[in-house]
Amino acid sequence: MPGPSRGRPARRPLSVRGPAPAKRRRGGNSRVRLAIGRLLLVGALLSAGIKLVQVQGFQAEALSEQAEKQRATFIDIPAARGSITDRNGNQLAFSIEARALYAVPQMTREKWVKAQDTDPSIGSYEDWAKSVARFIQDTLGTEVGGQKTDERTMYGMLTEDTTYIELVDNIDPGKAATITDKYADIGSEYRAVRVYPNGDLASNIVGAANWRKDQEPPATHGLLGLENSQDNLLAGRNGRRVVDTMQGNNNVVIPGPDRSRELAAATPGRSLELTLDVDTQYALQRMVTEYTAKSGAKTGSAVVLDMRTAEILAMANDKTFDPADFGKAAADQTRNAAVTSVFEPGSVNKVVTAATAIEDGIYQPDSVLTVDDRIKVADRVIRDAADHPVQDMTFTGVFAKSSNVGTLMTAQKIGEDRYAEMLRKFGLGKRTESGLPGEEPGSVPPRNQWSGSTFGNLPIGQGLNMTLLQMTGMYQAIANDGVRVPPRIIRAEVDENGVRKETPRPEETRVVSPQTAKTVRDMFRAVVQKAPGNQTGTGPSAALPGYQVSGKTGTAQQVDKNCGCYSNSSYWITFAGIFPADNPRFVVGIMLDAPSAGGMYSESAAPLFHDIASYLSQRYQVPLSAEQSPVVPLVL
Repeated sequence: MPGPSRGRPARRPLSVRGPAPAKRRRGGNSRVRLAIGRLLLVGALLSAGIKLVQVQGFQAEALSEQAEKQRATFIDIPAARGSITDRNGNQLAFSIEARALYAVPQMTREKWVKAQDTDPSIGSYEDWAKSVARFIQDTLGTEVGGQKTDERTMYGMLTEDTTYIELVDNIDPGKAATITDKYADIGSEYRAVRVYPNGDLASNIVGAANWRKDQEPPATHGLLGLENSQDNLLAGRNGRRVVDTMQGNNNVVIPGPDRSRELAAATPGRSLELTLDVDTQYALQRMVTEYTAKSGAKTGSAVVLDMRTAEILAMANDKTFDPADFGKAAADQTRNAAVTSVFEPGSVNKVVTAATAIEDGIYQPDSVLTVDDRIKVADRVIRDAADHPVQDMTFTGVFAKSSNVGTLMTAQKIGEDRYAEMLRKFGLGKRTESGLPGEEPGSVPPRNQWSGSTFGNLPIGQGLNMTLLQMTGMYQAIANDGVRVPPRIIRAEVDENGVRKETPRPEETRVVSPQTAKTVRDMFRAVVQKAPGNQTGTGPSAALPGYQVSGKTGTAQQVDKNCGCYSNSSYWITFAGIFPADNPRFVVGIMLDAPSAGGMYSESAAPLFHDIASYLSQRYQVPLSAEQSPVVPLVL
């Protein structure tokens, strides 16, 4: 046999083999999986088709009905309203959470009827309504806040043919949860109840607020007083959430498990700290009410200011109201007459003439004026309150005796332009910007409109008008060494974390020098002086033993509407006082509108000042004056 060829390697013999078993198995499995997948896909498509036919055909009406009955809605989350307190943190107004229970009878009945077809054992809708009504009565009693919650009333409401009905309002949240946990088809809505723990105390200032369902969104809103004027600050900022509501009424959340989603949290409102002191306010309110009734006046008001800061410690009117039931109050009960009513102040306004004459060096307290009982100004003759012969009076005596003639003699030396300037410095003719709503600016005739007789009226407190707060502010300037500080009612704002922000101090006005202010204070002590020999002032009943008191009485004729002239029988009675005069702490203003009872109470407000000063001396432990006021000559 021939041998292998030289120079060439021998080739490997070829092997002839069948298909590898492993490869045959892998290929078979792939084909099986592919076939199964195709079958599953076909099944899924068939199932989806059947479901689509079912939804679009057989269930279309039911689903459409359900969609028509509910929808996702964005609604507000009410913010917690801030409180109102006095200067010491005593609550004057605050809010507590409450709930309203409601039902959706038509929707619930339809749902119940369909469920009954599946399970007749659940009973009728009426059976369910009876059960709910009985449970509400067992939980709440037969009446809540004047609302009937007995079983019969509740059953009648639950079976009404209506889409929505409120069953009861302003109930305890815990009791509401007890009912809605047991009966998911009863809905619960947030409410807030405004509470005024001191009733009518300072109600003319604080005002009133309540839950307003007629506004969008429903929330507590102020309607009167500071509750109204500071509503935005107190109310805070609402949050936002998504809920299921009834179609056609986005305000009715469908009862059942809470599936709402909060989008933004509510920001609580800020609280107000007022300048008031509740104890002083209570005492003043009681004294004003009693004194006004004794005097037979139509209305009466009083104000107590801190001399240094002009903060309003108390402001009272004889007519008040219950802020928790303000709907029953008359208009004159809800207004704050101390800032909304203007009047002619009478002789209290003579302080402008006294201060200007001292400031300008025209007279000194012991200067002597020869005073008749009448004086002619332009075409008018002005008289003193009582006839008297021509007499010599000290400058102090002119004001202690409240001589109109002596005051006008002095005003003529001051001059009209200078007098008009001083009226502005004392803050007359413009609002005090105290922060109290409804404040009137009062009225002073513009200088270019004065007639010949105008200057015969203004210095004696006629022909111009002012609020009681403005009048009291005039004397605050004299008490505060000649610096007028605008009064204020809001002391600070407090946020939800208790962080306190002081209200900016108002801008001060220098009216007269410190020495002039002290001289006038000393002069006006003689108003309350009681001494023999015609040396008694017009307001001795304002004096308080152990203390120096400085003040001024006032009596202003009211206009008779029948003749358009000044009345000889109807007056405003006023008093402004500084206590104590030697070391001032407080300024008090009082106004009585047309007292008619006769006697001491209707002739002067000085006795009321005495009572107020007596209270202040005890409440604030005011030290006794180092010495009593000296008796000075008034008439020579």
